[in-house]
Amino acid sequence: MAKITVQNTQITVLNIKEQDYISLTDMATAKDGDSRAADVIKNWIRNRYTIEFLGTWELIHNPNFKVVEFDHFRMSAGLPSFVLSASEWIEKTGAVGLVVRKGRYGGTYAHKDIAFEFGSAISVPFKLYLIEEFQRLKAEEQRLIGWSAKRELSKINYRIHTDAIKQNLIPAEVTKAQASIIYANEADVLNVAMFGMTAKQWREANPDLNGNIRDYASVNELICLSNMESLNAVFIEQGLPQSERLIKLNQIAIHQMSILESGDNDRKLLK
Repeated sequence: MAKITVQNTQITVLNIKEQDYISLTDMATAKDGDSRAADVIKNWIRNRYTIEFLGTWELIHNPNFKVVEFDHFRMSAGLPSFVLSASEWIEKTGAVGLVVRKGRYGGTYAHKDIAFEFGSAISVPFKLYLIEEFQRLKAEEQRLIGWSAKRELSKINYRIHTDAIKQNLIPAEVTKAQASIIYANEADVLNVAMFGMTAKQWREANPDLNGNIRDYASVNELICLSNMESLNAVFIEQGLPQSERLIKLNQIAIHQMSILESGDNDRKLLK
């Protein structure tokens, strides 16, 4: 569930079966307020053009759409006595473009294609702002997905890193507390090489922030950290002393970040 704001109206966006559905109920409040939202939707659905639009959308996207029932509604649309609700449309035709939900986040939702069309029933400016805000939401989601993927990659390489520490730096018969000191110390080698400070120094400098220094790293920094963890694991296995590894890793961090920040991503990062 996500929220976008269009002309001072908060609108809910749900992900249903990997598709984005936008709340028509929220959109309708922008036109006549909460008390009239259901009427706005009903009046829009009973319109002949709307029936044609909804039916055509279902024919394209829904193999189980009941065409006979659709034809019945299409012939009746426009008559003074014709009334149609979203629930009835869904029940009679097997439509999937509209969804009616009860309870929390209840209301009538429509696939984004249909919701954009419904925006015209509010106003042309509202429709355009809706599309703009929705596109901004999707761009932000893609950015977060990219960040999350890089964070997961960093976690995988962190495991490679800790395994190298365990096999090469932790002597036999040490306590868990002693081992944790070695792990933390090696993690700080990467932190100092990348960020110029240890985890403790970052926490002291940012007492109001939750999480750790890596939770606030940029995507490029996470890419670089991921590479450095793999390289440090190799350096550990080669028996290089920590002081030498720190200098090499810092040089690598500077070099790789200059490439990533310049956008020259086609060059090989690992050396």
